[in-house]
Amino acid sequence: STALPSQYLGLLNASDIGNFSNHIFAVEFDTVRDFEFGDIDDNHVGININSLESNKSAAAGYFINDQNSKQDLNLKSGKVILVWVEYDSVTKLVNVTLSPNSLKPKIPLLSYKFDVSSIFKENMYVGFSASTGLLASSHYILGWSFKLNGEAKLLDLDSLPSLPGPKKSHTGLIIIISIIVFVFALCSILIAFYIIQRIKNADVIEPWEVEIGPHRYSYRELKKGTRGFKESELLGRGGFGKVYKGVLRNSKGEIAVKRISHESKQGLREFVSEIASIGRLRHRNLVQLLGWCRRRGDLLLVYEFMPNGSLDNFLFDEPKMVLKWEQRFKIIKGVASGLLYLHEGYEQVVVHRDIKASNVLLDAELNGKLGDFGLARLYEHGSNPSTTKVVGTLGYLAPELPRTGRATTKTDVFAFGALLLEVVCGRRPIEHKAGPEEFVLVDLAWDKWREGNILDIVDYRLKGEYNEIEVLMVLKLGLMCSNNKPLARPSIRQVVRYLEGEIGMPEAPSTQGSDDLEGFGFDESERWNSLASTSIMIKSSSFTCLSNGDENSTNNVSFSTSPFPLLYSGECT
Repeated sequence: STALPSQYLGLLNASDIGNFSNHIFAVEFDTVRDFEFGDIDDNHVGININSLESNKSAAAGYFINDQNSKQDLNLKSGKVILVWVEYDSVTKLVNVTLSPNSLKPKIPLLSYKFDVSSIFKENMYVGFSASTGLLASSHYILGWSFKLNGEAKLLDLDSLPSLPGPKKSHTGLIIIISIIVFVFALCSILIAFYIIQRIKNADVIEPWEVEIGPHRYSYRELKKGTRGFKESELLGRGGFGKVYKGVLRNSKGEIAVKRISHESKQGLREFVSEIASIGRLRHRNLVQLLGWCRRRGDLLLVYEFMPNGSLDNFLFDEPKMVLKWEQRFKIIKGVASGLLYLHEGYEQVVVHRDIKASNVLLDAELNGKLGDFGLARLYEHGSNPSTTKVVGTLGYLAPELPRTGRATTKTDVFAFGALLLEVVCGRRPIEHKAGPEEFVLVDLAWDKWREGNILDIVDYRLKGEYNEIEVLMVLKLGLMCSNNKPLARPSIRQVVRYLEGEIGMPEAPSTQGSDDLEGFGFDESERWNSLASTSIMIKSSSFTCLSNGDENSTNNVSFSTSPFPLLYSGECT
């Protein structure tokens, strides 16, 4: 009852992978490479035991008898492939053999030694399972045989049904219908006019839309699922538009629909960027993009629904619920894991560029998931990111960003450092209502660290009930990640290893480095009391998408690149 579709095949879910209580033995024929499960490629056969990660796998193929020469097979070729799955209880050996014909090769494609009695019960089901994710292909079981204590009956390929083919052409019928339609159109000007208007108003499918991976929903389906985009279904709003809660008619699954406003600065370019980037990302700590829709001026993204809303609703002002330290620590580790996947686990480097509490969404079990990839940028591993327009949120922007105009993994780590301090302290990186000494959270943390009173800034709502070792570690990591010098910041992989206890923390974080302001005639006291000669656009009310929460008041900043660092003065409006 807890099994999930898509990459989990309706058999498992994210929490029970690898459990011995699953009692699952499977041979997978995989045509989609999933980095989460360590797939070797997008055309392989694997032996799986209680997990979706193969114990042993190999590229699809077969061995020619007496030649020990392997020939490749394409699982998506549309041709019939015969498979033998055999187990010898004496040698404890599982063999998987493939062939394009009825002749069984002497050498199996896969051999794996394993005692299946450890997972087999007295009564077991034998069958097939498949599911469609963001990418789809059609596969058919034309026939199969099964036998205990002996060889299964050999299948005669000639007696099996043929693969489904295209429908037969009805050219004559099409011609007759076309003539009738043509005559009818000539006889009825009103009907012809109506048809022309329908064609003019139909959605134009542009070339880039065909190449986008995620499922495309119909506008009618989303409109009905959100009850006509009623205000009662509104989850949040912001500079990019509104987010509505919806229910899909067929699956009854809850979704969140992000509807881009017509006057939004996030137009088609950012819309395509979000689809192209998040659409291919799959990780348990990233909000899943389910699909999208475009109808004339309406741009819509469909996400999985996150019932507990965004993290900021649990941290600031009057939170709906005070999170325990164990819950906060689990959220921190989850977001770090998702960010590690973005930086190192995907085929390209993905720089999120907008990591903050309002973009961390919480599911029903308060697992943290990173969302809102509208500002994300991708570049190849080992290459340098290109200069781009600087965007982000005050308090999370690395000091080198306005100077270089390059968003990197290090700028993401800086924002993650601000998030760490937020979660521990229960306050925003920039607190407008605070006094000068407490205005900037990272500066306050450094002052308390130097005084030896770093625990004074821990969220008072925790009432002292927390693991002091873990809290100190997270505070140190927050200071390390918030260092003004990019090279002094740890990589997100190092951060994850610290959080998992794989490596020990240094006794003290590196001293807060200079961000090279001296060359431009600024000292530390001037940094927050001047405005640089740069074009700055402050945009308020960055919405929380995919969540069930109120509007938040975090401030988004967007400005053109200049040689001066970002400076701030006064209140944002």
